[in-house]
Amino acid sequence: MGDLVAALLWGVFVAVAVGDPDPDPPPHLLSEVLTCQPDPPSLSLSVTLDGRDLFWFDFPGSRWNPGIPSLPPWPSELESPQEILPEAQLCKEILGVLGRTLTGVMPEARAIPEISLFPALPPVPGEPNTLVCLVENIFPPVLDITWTVAGAVVTQGVTQGPFVPTSDLTFVRLSRISVTTLEPGTVHACVVTSRKDNATMVAYWVAPDTALDEQLDMALAGAALALGIVLVLLGVVLALLARRDRNG
Repeated sequence: MGDLVAALLWGVFVAVAVGDPDPDPPPHLLSEVLTCQPDPPSLSLSVTLDGRDLFWFDFPGSRWNPGIPSLPPWPSELESPQEILPEAQLCKEILGVLGRTLTGVMPEARAIPEISLFPALPPVPGEPNTLVCLVENIFPPVLDITWTVAGAVVTQGVTQGPFVPTSDLTFVRLSRISVTTLEPGTVHACVVTSRKDNATMVAYWVAPDTALDEQLDMALAGAALALGIVLVLLGVVLALLARRDRNG
């Protein structure tokens, strides 16, 4: 009987081990997307890994640029500008044919951009930082990103990233602004304007005031202490009343 039980347990163990293997890690997606359109930027070419921009091709400068500063330069023997430009010309020719054929027949696809504005590092008053404006769900990739600080338009310290394609056939774009000193209460705004219909969306970020946070923390701590004292006194009073009732 013991041998039979041991055999059954061993069979169950093997069945569990075979039926519930370790899940495979999710596959990575390496993609290269060439796009062309009538509006500027008329051409874009990006190489992405899992939606993160690795390299993008600067058509006016005819060179590859890294999407991540720490990456090494693009290998010169891979897809040289002489190989890319004929493909870009073919894309323009196909676009011209499709544009003439489908204009007025198919509606133009459009998406509503989604904006997120956040600091790259935890904000510390008086310390430099970088604000990041992330614009997602872009289609077509035709929009401008500008910055305002305290209501004034700022161009110094601003960097614009390329339009990066995503797996859902939309685009993502990043814009950054370097802030030398974070002044509490200063309002920073990322303004996204569509060139197609001149529609504008704005995201705001206000530098926090740590002094007010400290005062609020002290006020909350004082209120909690006062509430604790009141509860202790109330407990003592109730205990005395209960004892008095028992004696009565």
